[in-house]
Amino acid sequence: MSDRCAPLVPSRIAALAALSLLLSPHVATSVLAQQRVEPGAAADGKSAIAPHGERKAVREIKYGDWQKFCFDTPGSNNTVCRTSIAGTWDTGQSAVRADLIEREGEAKARLQLFLPVGLYLPAGVKLTVDRGKPYQLPYVWCMTNTCIAGSVADPQLVQDMESGEKLTLEIVDSSVQTLSTSLPLNQFATVRKAAPARTFQQDLDE
Repeated sequence: MSDRCAPLVPSRIAALAALSLLLSPHVATSVLAQQRVEPGAAADGKSAIAPHGERKAVREIKYGDWQKFCFDTPGSNNTVCRTSIAGTWDTGQSAVRADLIEREGEAKARLQLFLPVGLYLPAGVKLTVDRGKPYQLPYVWCMTNTCIAGSVADPQLVQDMESGEKLTLEIVDSSVQTLSTSLPLNQFATVRKAAPARTFQQDLDE
């Protein structure tokens, strides 16, 4: 199982371009640089190589507030909203972003994480709210400066996030050591249920 990303075929590039525009008001990286992560061990939460150590992040990550943004597409009755939090390094460079994405009229939500490149992709991301049950999130695709892990969110995980204090992410780096960071959850439930801070109009070609 390779931990490298494979090039996208043109049809997938077009689809992910539309998805990027829908889910983020600012897409800094060209969609032509996006790459797909090959499915495999991460899908079932098992790594081909077990992590052989644990270390703290070398640089501190500072998290902002949770925010909610919504996106309307003309001609569609479905509004997509994302409740997000972002963390940056002391340089101001983006380090982590977590999105809970929900579409009006659909019961299922999607959890999506933006993480740095240079990670051991088959291991996926381990998520834990406080000291509760761990959940596994697979990497799904990469760009030149970030990799994205995402999947349909377990309803219990969302409930845990609403009542919890912190969401801990555990990732495995290229030297097969575990790194962790914790996102605050004290604002999550309130922001998720509130009106969006801003609604964007999105024109997406079919």
